[in-house]
Amino acid sequence: MIKTLLKLLITVVAVTVLGFNDATTVIKPQRAIQTDTIKPRTDQNGKVYPTLPLNSKRLFYLQRSPNINALSYDVNIDVKTGKPDEDSPVHVYWLRYAEGRGETSELTFLQRKFAYGVTSNPLGNNKYDIRIMSYKKIPLTLMAATDGKYHIFATVAKKQMLLQNIFIQIEGGSMWSPNIIFVEMKGTDPITGKKVIERFKP
Repeated sequence: MIKTLLKLLITVVAVTVLGFNDATTVIKPQRAIQTDTIKPRTDQNGKVYPTLPLNSKRLFYLQRSPNINALSYDVNIDVKTGKPDEDSPVHVYWLRYAEGRGETSELTFLQRKFAYGVTSNPLGNNKYDIRIMSYKKIPLTLMAATDGKYHIFATVAKKQMLLQNIFIQIEGGSMWSPNIIFVEMKGTDPITGKKVIERFKP
């Protein structure tokens, strides 16, 4: 699983050149989970990666050390049904902090089809199997919790989490072969609500 996650994240990092230059068993939460609770990250050089503003539709977001832009993955609710849109349940877009103040920007065609976009497969009962385009072997499950909100569930190192954030630390290398120092995934335990952090070194 660790190797699989690293392959995904390496691919995601590599394809940033297209942008601004720069079989999970699901346990339903037994309590309401507050997302968007991650504190701002500051690296050893003093660079601050902003905490994204509260957004009730956000499932998780991704940040990388080359710049402070972020990718937000939001649930796309059908206003007529109040449930995820069957054809496109997840909306992915940029938050541009490096070039502005967090303005939103849609993914390009190439980013959507080959890097950051997702595929979705309905599982019934308003549940969806979600796969990130750059590496589809990692299963993510979109489903509603007892708090009435939709969340993304993932299993990392045999620990299940309600995913909130992915961060990639890069130092040197090339755009097609970046030197990844670590990959970090943050979320909460779906049963206890406690924070779960998994960091992987290549």
